[in-house]
Amino acid sequence: MAALPPPMPPAPPPAQAGPHRFAALRTVMALVLREMSTRYGRTPGGYAWAILEPLGAILVLSFAFSMVMRTPPLGTSFILFYATGFMPFDLYQTVSNTVARAVNFSKPLLKYPAVTWLDAALARFLLNSLTGILVTILLLSGILAVIDSRIVLDLPPVVEAMALAMLLGLSVGVLNCALMGLFPLWEMIWSILTRPLFIASGIFFLYDTMPPLAQEILWYNPLMHIVGLMRTGFYPTYTASYVSHVYVLGVSLALLTMGLILMGRYHRDILNR
Repeated sequence: MAALPPPMPPAPPPAQAGPHRFAALRTVMALVLREMSTRYGRTPGGYAWAILEPLGAILVLSFAFSMVMRTPPLGTSFILFYATGFMPFDLYQTVSNTVARAVNFSKPLLKYPAVTWLDAALARFLLNSLTGILVTILLLSGILAVIDSRIVLDLPPVVEAMALAMLLGLSVGVLNCALMGLFPLWEMIWSILTRPLFIASGIFFLYDTMPPLAQEILWYNPLMHIVGLMRTGFYPTYTASYVSHVYVLGVSLALLTMGLILMGRYHRDILNR
């Protein structure tokens, strides 16, 4: 009887798509580097302006209000009071504005199949969020060192406030990215509608000192909750009982869901305009 042929060796497992496994991550990081070189690399001073701009705004506010008020609404330092209100607001504003213009900024690159609108939005969100966090840490640490304050920092509320500001900025940015792409006039309308936010977000005053009617209206501004939460981390005696994490999260997730649905449905129409 003829000998049977030796058994065939088992087939090797299918090759893993190594080069493509982290393609989305590499794309986002490439867009982050492009954003960094475009936004900060071409400006004299580079990243220094990311610190000097909010610092200048805080100093102007502190000097102006110190001329008409003896003491700030909380504590004894004008610069610390306005910094704790301005920094989370500035983080939200920067993230929302840059994410809203992510498609227009990266439109030539979005013609390549490997780059999606979500990559462009995430790149701008990551860069501006990390930049805002770093600037906030540097400025507030410097202010606390200069004013020689013995404030006992409560870190969890500060982290929560910054995280909520980032989430709200991302949500508003994604929704506006869709609306601005579908209706170009919306960018101007949104700019007009949100101009009072700088005054109505609790940067200059405390929610608790406002008349009842103003409190009823301003409570629906998510930024008022974020600013109040931020200040509870720097002023142990301040209890912002009006702050609602659930409300801010609910508004943010609702806006983000709407934005993702619109972008998922109409992103091709927006890119072809």
